[in-house]
Amino acid sequence: MDIGGAGGTLEMSLAGDPRDVRTLLAIMARLRDPNGGCPWDLQQTFATIAPYTIEEAYEVADAIERGDTADLCGELGDLLLQVVFHARMAEEQGAFAFADVVESINDKMVRRHPHVFGDASFEDAEAQTASWEAIKRAERESSGDVDTSVLAGIARGLPEWQRAVKLQKRAATVGFDWPGPAPVIDKLHEEIEDVRVEFAALAQGDDGARDRLEDEIGDLLFVAANLARHAKVDPGAAIRRANAKFERRFRAMERFAAGDGVDLAALDLKAQDAYWDRAKAEERGR
Repeated sequence: MDIGGAGGTLEMSLAGDPRDVRTLLAIMARLRDPNGGCPWDLQQTFATIAPYTIEEAYEVADAIERGDTADLCGELGDLLLQVVFHARMAEEQGAFAFADVVESINDKMVRRHPHVFGDASFEDAEAQTASWEAIKRAERESSGDVDTSVLAGIARGLPEWQRAVKLQKRAATVGFDWPGPAPVIDKLHEEIEDVRVEFAALAQGDDGARDRLEDEIGDLLFVAANLARHAKVDPGAAIRRANAKFERRFRAMERFAAGDGVDLAALDLKAQDAYWDRAKAEERGR
């Protein structure tokens, strides 16, 4: 159904049920209408909107992390708006419309769950996951994708932590994986030592050490992601918790320093560390 015009259908939709997705589609059509629409919305493209789409997905994750369901409702709405925005721009180009997006995901979910909507059956979640990947691979092949690697189809636009885990999971499907966390921890220590070596080389003026150091730090982070995977910990969630912890404790340091009438920035590291320890102790006492 085309609701992109400025005529009666659009006006009816704008005045319709605010709980109906068609109202949102009509609002977006109005915002993108060259005749009286929003100048900012009219200037946007897929490329300029993509960063907002990623940002909104992170804000959804943040609301979930905080356990704020009221905020989650609003953030999911913001994320839905991103889908509607992209679909509207595609419709204007004659590529596809929002209804095509809905049809695509409906078809995909039924196709990838033959154990629910068909006659297939799986012994456990691991077998179902293997089937999911096999179906995805068949879909890529039927679309003409000639990349037959087990790593095919992993999006390069993913956050690198997430992409690292996906690469590792795919490699593990053919047995290329550590047997458990212990050897990964050993590897982590090995990578830390490699980083230490390159820092020393950099300090000695080795011109090639900077690039090697970047490589070694990358290896260190990759192994850390692997350790998180073996521990069944989402590295993205883990670093979000670490960031939140650091922010919470640093703000406490600032509060303590202000209460003592001192400038935190004027203190040496030892004095700042004392405030950090105090912030940690305050958290433990809660």
